Amino acid sequence: MLKIRGPKDFWAGIMFATFGGAGTWMAQSFPFGSTARMGPAYFPTLIGGLLLVLGLFIAFRGLVIKGHAVGRFHVKPLVLVLTSVVLFGLILQHLGLVSAIFILIVFASLGGYEFRMREVLILATILTAGLVIVFVYGLKLQIQLWPYFY
Repeated sequence: MLKIRGPKDFWAGIMFATFGGAGTWMAQSFPFGSTARMGPAYFPTLIGGLLLVLGLFIAFRGLVIKGHAVGRFHVKPLVLVLTSVVLFGLILQHLGLVSAIFILIVFASLGGYEFRMREVLILATILTAGLVIVFVYGLKLQIQLWPYFY
């Protein structure tokens, strides 16, 4: 029987492989296309396959090389970060990109163990400005920047 020498690597690899396999499997319901004319399944299949291979490599590494034990599971950061992403999706259309990104960053930062409001506000301002420059001005995406009052 195989002994897991590096539980942290092994279980991280299993997690990566599971997500990669699931993503590849779910993408198969869409047309794949070709390299010259990619279909909607092309990129998810490619990324899922790479994630699957990477996960299997990391899991194998956990069987061969001695490593660290799995640490304690932290629920608070997981819940706050996932909630902030869902909140972003819900408020983007109503409050605009600038407000939604700013709220996302501040809310997700609450999941950290060293929350400093001043630093978070500075970071949120810089990241919001950078994202607006990249997505709205650089990529020319048609996204509402500010709240729209009916």
